[in-house]
Amino acid sequence: MTGPMIKHEVVIVGAGFGGLTTAAELKHAGVQDFLILESGPDVGGVWRENTYPGCSCDVPAHLYSFAFDPYRDAHVRYPGQQAILSYMREVADRNGLRPHLRCDTAVVAADYSDTDRTWTLITTTGELIHTDAVVWALGQLHRPMIPQLRGAQTFSGRAFHSARWDHTADLSGQIAVVGTGSSAAQMIPELARVAAGVTVYQRSPSWVLPKPAASFGPSSRWALTHVPGLHTLYRAGIYHCADTVLAPIMRAGWSARPAELLARAHLRRQVRDRKLRAELTPDYRIGEKRILLDNGYFPALTQPHVELVTDRIERLTPDGIRTVDGTERRADVIVWATGFRAREFFAGVQITGRGGVDLHDQWRRQGRPSAFYGLAVRGFPNLYMIAGPSSFTPSNSNPTVKKHQARYIVRCLALSARSGAPMEVTERAMASYLDRLDRALAQTVWCDGVATAWWKRADGTITNAWPGTVREFEHAIADSDPDESFASVASTARAPAIGNR
Repeated sequence: MTGPMIKHEVVIVGAGFGGLTTAAELKHAGVQDFLILESGPDVGGVWRENTYPGCSCDVPAHLYSFAFDPYRDAHVRYPGQQAILSYMREVADRNGLRPHLRCDTAVVAADYSDTDRTWTLITTTGELIHTDAVVWALGQLHRPMIPQLRGAQTFSGRAFHSARWDHTADLSGQIAVVGTGSSAAQMIPELARVAAGVTVYQRSPSWVLPKPAASFGPSSRWALTHVPGLHTLYRAGIYHCADTVLAPIMRAGWSARPAELLARAHLRRQVRDRKLRAELTPDYRIGEKRILLDNGYFPALTQPHVELVTDRIERLTPDGIRTVDGTERRADVIVWATGFRAREFFAGVQITGRGGVDLHDQWRRQGRPSAFYGLAVRGFPNLYMIAGPSSFTPSNSNPTVKKHQARYIVRCLALSARSGAPMEVTERAMASYLDRLDRALAQTVWCDGVATAWWKRADGTITNAWPGTVREFEHAIADSDPDESFASVASTARAPAIGNR
């Protein structure tokens, strides 16, 4: 392809929480020559793409927000999707990030040159973008997972994934929702308000805890408005509560039993029908899969025009869905609330590192995707990730984890600038990290659990979740000094041998 050469010191791929956080950290460090590439029409990531009815976050926004420009609304504790998206757009504007932003530009490949020691990014249009360093902030919850079912092509109604909502669809008829995760729990009460009937297809129930009110009461509103520093104190309180109360559940710690009792009481209070309550009671330990915080899901299922189906789906028919017991239920619209292909890191993107090593092949030979604190891979100099393997927290705020990753990446980039060469995680640092990670994972309820979690493969390999608290992540990554954990890469350096680790 001909045209002007495009070259930047740093390129960030993705303009969600991770990408914007990295951009802000670069600006704070004095780096101005960076570009943010976004495949969509604007910033926002999952909050731009998920527009289903009832979409919101289950982490209070004072914590689920940018550390460099935190959420400070004194009225709303849990804003909806539109409000979160508006907040992200305002943050991009306030912090001068838009001049660095280029939208509607998807990257399909990245190639490292051993000679030039730079990366070349290739877009869907064939354009080449050169950079000294690339930070991938693609996120994990943006590629829809749609089950491959017999008869899918014969269904005559509308069918779409929750993250690809069809706003032209008529929702007044019979709606089928396949899945009972957090997206389904949020949308089902909204659909039940407008639909003639809602059928919910459940593979396995979730543990559900009561959710605090979406808005603050009068006293809290007054205090948050008039007491200096209270927003910061409230944010810190939520953070420590998540780490000390919710995180131990993942290890069957002290709070697991009280949390289970609370969840059972919540279910018993909201669902009086014993048969329905039994169908909604998990047969696995709390914490094995994502815990839901919700107040409207269970009451919606008790309504006479809402049906919960626990039989496995056999096939789709022209008029609806047939389960293995032979029952066919009519559906005008099918909503796939079936999650995302979160375990497929860099799906659809070819990454070629030193010596022509393909990242997907390297991870395949290793038996799992792995990255040093979810941010760097051996053999791929000056390539970094936000929210890479084993860095998702199921119990706290992921924007906080991304903040720690972004700050560490900026430290690595500064080290690269001082040395005049790309940096790469050392074999020793990577081995030490993996050993620590595996020992921590072995202490969680995920390893020997029976539940299917989106961060866990069918063979039991845990690919996405961080097994500790966010405070432990912060301390661990702070203790891993880039001067000791990373080494410069010469232009003649050969690619590392690929082991079985």
